[in-house]
Amino acid sequence: MPAARDRARAQLDQALATERAELVGRDDDEARFAEARLDALPRSTSQAVQELADYSWTSPEARAIYQQILDGLRHDVLDHQFRGLREALEAGDPAVQQRLKDMLADLNRLLAAQARGEDTGEMFRDFMQRHGELFPDEPGDVDELVDSLARRAAAAQRLMRSLSPQQQDELARLMAQALGDADLQAQMAALGDNLRALRPDLDFSRGQRVRGAQGSEPLGYADAAGALEELAELDELVDALGQEHPGATLDDVDVEAVERRLGRGAADDVRRLRELERELQRQGWLTPSPQGMTLSPKALRRLGQTALKRVFERAVTGGRGDHDDRDAGGGGEPTGASRPWRFGDEQPLDVVRTVSNALRRNGVGRSGAVRLSWEDFEVVETERRSSAAVALCVDLSFSMAAEGRWGPMKETALALSHLVGTKFPQDALQIVGFGLHALPMNLQELAAVEPDYVQGTNLQHALGLARRHLRRHADAEPVVLVVTDGEPTAHLEDGEALFRWPPSTQTIRATIAEVDQLTRYGATVNFFMLGEDAGLRRFVDAVARRNGGRVLTPSPERLGQYVVDDYLRSRSGRRGRRAS
Repeated sequence: MPAARDRARAQLDQALATERAELVGRDDDEARFAEARLDALPRSTSQAVQELADYSWTSPEARAIYQQILDGLRHDVLDHQFRGLREALEAGDPAVQQRLKDMLADLNRLLAAQARGEDTGEMFRDFMQRHGELFPDEPGDVDELVDSLARRAAAAQRLMRSLSPQQQDELARLMAQALGDADLQAQMAALGDNLRALRPDLDFSRGQRVRGAQGSEPLGYADAAGALEELAELDELVDALGQEHPGATLDDVDVEAVERRLGRGAADDVRRLRELERELQRQGWLTPSPQGMTLSPKALRRLGQTALKRVFERAVTGGRGDHDDRDAGGGGEPTGASRPWRFGDEQPLDVVRTVSNALRRNGVGRSGAVRLSWEDFEVVETERRSSAAVALCVDLSFSMAAEGRWGPMKETALALSHLVGTKFPQDALQIVGFGLHALPMNLQELAAVEPDYVQGTNLQHALGLARRHLRRHADAEPVVLVVTDGEPTAHLEDGEALFRWPPSTQTIRATIAEVDQLTRYGATVNFFMLGEDAGLRRFVDAVARRNGGRVLTPSPERLGQYVVDDYLRSRSGRRGRRAS
């Protein structure tokens, strides 16, 4: 039960006890009638307070305590809605209530004009000149005033809705009784309606049960509603900073709210990040999309280029992984013939025939120079190099992030994608991410993906998607590379992913069945095992014996080097026997 109601109940009990003590000393029918009336009061605090509104108190002390109930609730309600009003009420000014009604009437007229779309600049300035001391947050315009009041009203409504129906009814009755004046109640109700109309986006309903016992001190109504207001604003900040809503940008973040709730340093950080986001967008590194800001193709190319360069820099010169091959991916062994150059050709020029063509066309100039034209160029004819269909299956389970393998995994995929796109454009690369489920991913999706706390390593699903990719490129050399740090713990059954730990026999069998289909197709499955998981070691060793693939155990830092090297070795192989 909220502290406001608890306080009212305690004060009412004290007032009744004081009044009864006074009545006991009187020996008359009027005193007995008063005692009977007190005994018949409803158990509900709000109803009891309401029935005592016309009671003639015998004890001045009891009357004063009863008045404290009304004053305390009035102060709580009005001080929450209009911060700064408490001091005015406590000053004992008899004109305060009329002044409050005048202020509410002026405020409702201002808000109604705002709702009609009228120019309210002059009305707002007049309003603040008359009532500005009641608004210590000093709103700069009508929108700021509405925001401030609406947030508090929404917080108050969430507080009320967080209570049980009985508690809501009782506290509402208490507050209505405290306000007393019908005009004041009507103005307050009109204010609530105006705020809802002007700020329909605010949540006036969501709330959790608020209990004073959760803190070191019980919350009064105003304090509890104020706390809910702050929590609601923090929720909005979390949503805005999370950038997970459609079309999200850092311009959505209310920097002033960040400064109010998190401090000047946090607000400055948001401002700097906002400037950085705008500059990255201006330079073409970020692209707006319905999902928010995403990396542009230009940014992904640069990331891939950087990742591949880092992979080669880590390779030992002349040793494993030293594959910074400068030959064009479209060529093979020279055939001895040549042909005219065409736009996009990457084969080496046939210098002799190119110069001969220029001489036949123009001869030798006076200075002995030979003038070349694009029509003269011929390139060396080469055997067409076989293409490869590459499926890179990467583990997206949370353990990859927890053990520091998430970044190297993404860098590896970026490096391989850049290598394929620039050196071997005839190859078809498909990245397959797998956790509880598997899904094909492009580079943009892989760059944006975050670790998921859902348990499951569904290698069976990943290998099934890899097999479909290979079949779509039936004339290409099949290459399947798997990066993982855990044994299979999930598989698909009737379209649903089933997770078991320790891994079930059904999961292992389903995964092995996919390996066998790839083996019959002529594809070897090479594993890049991260970490020292004993179960994974047993599984990959068994798969390697069954499929003929290899098991490599790179450190996270050398993962990219191992994967790129293995791709280059695998794509130059020859397909084994394939099932029809």
